[in-house]
Amino acid sequence: MADYPTPPFSQEKVPMPGRTADMNPRPDHGEDSYKGSGKLEGLKAIITGGDSGIGRAVAIAYAREGADVLISYIEEDEDAKDTAQWVEKAGRKAVLVRGDIQNADHCREIVETAVREFGGVDILVNNAAHQASFEDITEIPDEEWELTFRVNIHAMFYLTKAAVPHMKNGGSIINTASINSDSPSPNLLAYATTKGAIQNFTAGLAQMLAEKKIRANAVAPGPIWTPLIPSTMPEDKVKNFGKQVPMQRPGQPAELQTAYVMLADPLSSYVSGATIAVTGGKPII
Repeated sequence: MADYPTPPFSQEKVPMPGRTADMNPRPDHGEDSYKGSGKLEGLKAIITGGDSGIGRAVAIAYAREGADVLISYIEEDEDAKDTAQWVEKAGRKAVLVRGDIQNADHCREIVETAVREFGGVDILVNNAAHQASFEDITEIPDEEWELTFRVNIHAMFYLTKAAVPHMKNGGSIINTASINSDSPSPNLLAYATTKGAIQNFTAGLAQMLAEKKIRANAVAPGPIWTPLIPSTMPEDKVKNFGKQVPMQRPGQPAELQTAYVMLADPLSSYVSGATIAVTGGKPII
């Protein structure tokens, strides 16, 4: 097991949505560790929030397993280009699509671009998310509540609805839920509520798509060290981020790669409607 950093951290707060270059310590996305074995050879994947954090780690793993990857991101051009370079170094095609997935038309554009560039869609990873921290419900602006739902759950519906008609037998949809789906943090009320919705969406979707032989699953990460953390949480919480789980440290994006690969792997053909917990030892019950 890798010797990953443990709190306390000296990370300073950074502007939303955060950049990889601002992280201290720098996250591990499996750049030097992930070894592919052809599990996704010739497949075509869309990953939202693929520029950094979990999305970057998944993009690297998928490319090394043989998949072409479309990387959807909001505005972090430098991070997105870095992720694309890792995909291309693995010998696969990388396509960047910049824009805001709050917009249904943009979600449809993402899928249309993948179909045009790759010839189809085999894997959809709904990973992009928004969060903000508040101590009291009266502090949460109406606009913030609505924004969180538009990014975290509405976009997931728009993207899935657009992608399914292009998916063949064996297609895989993987939604990023959270430990907050089952154990909500009160200071992340809006975010946690959407993550509970994602888990329900995934469970219902798996049943709806079973006849089409398309699978739907979720990954529920615990505290993971990504740019979202120092850009959305108070510095005192960032300092001890991850200390609350049994492993007493945050997970690294690289530590989620195998879960996303397993769920995308055509050999996992009987796995649908599942939530895979990657939580540093804290059970989801």
